[in-house]
Amino acid sequence: MKSEGHKFFDEKGRRLDGRALDELRAIKIECRPLKRADGSAYMEQGRTKLVVAAYGPRKVRLRFQELPDRAFVTCNYSMLPFSTAERKRPIPTRREYEISAVVGNALEAAIFTENYPRAGIDIYVVITNADAGTRCVSISAASVALANAGIALRDIVSSCAVGKVGGKLVLDPCGDEDNYGEADLALAIMPQLNEITLLQMDGQMTKDEFKKALDMALEACRKIYVEQKEALKGRYEQVTKAVGEKE
Repeated sequence: MKSEGHKFFDEKGRRLDGRALDELRAIKIECRPLKRADGSAYMEQGRTKLVVAAYGPRKVRLRFQELPDRAFVTCNYSMLPFSTAERKRPIPTRREYEISAVVGNALEAAIFTENYPRAGIDIYVVITNADAGTRCVSISAASVALANAGIALRDIVSSCAVGKVGGKLVLDPCGDEDNYGEADLALAIMPQLNEITLLQMDGQMTKDEFKKALDMALEACRKIYVEQKEALKGRYEQVTKAVGEKE
């Protein structure tokens, strides 16, 4: 993560995609685009696009997954071959396995797993276009999918990252900022409970930079939380309207 030789800001100090330092990329969330999944969500954040399917609670496939006191939560994160600038090989990479674990752990903290003993809850994340932030966008979208599936949650989980590029902190880094930046802090929280479920950082920040980056990420997560709730509310209104028309 090195920024030497890369230009990140224009003459007015704005980022090259036109955003202010503390501005999120445009967000779009659709609840239940997949009819055969128990719950699903489609999400765009800038040019990062992905779809999530959630299943459960359901019978586990393997004996070791049958836990007597709680559900066994699995997450599978994968990138389609055409999702990156250079064609990705179809076989899973080490990074995909790592992000699967990170996303799964961040979401499991919000699930009332004790409500579903000896059952499984499965989350599938598919990246269709990657332009930074796929880990955070996956968490936000998967949380909507879990809620849509009717899984009992302590709260919706919202996630966002803050990067350091050219010596400045930038919210929700885009591709070049993520690839050539000096540092990156990823956060996931349950906004209503004010509890952190994920905190990761690559690179180096000063103590003051870390505090500022954390505050920026917290504020952004609360904005994303509003979008998540609107997506779920929109789906509820669609179902309510359809039921009313049938009656």
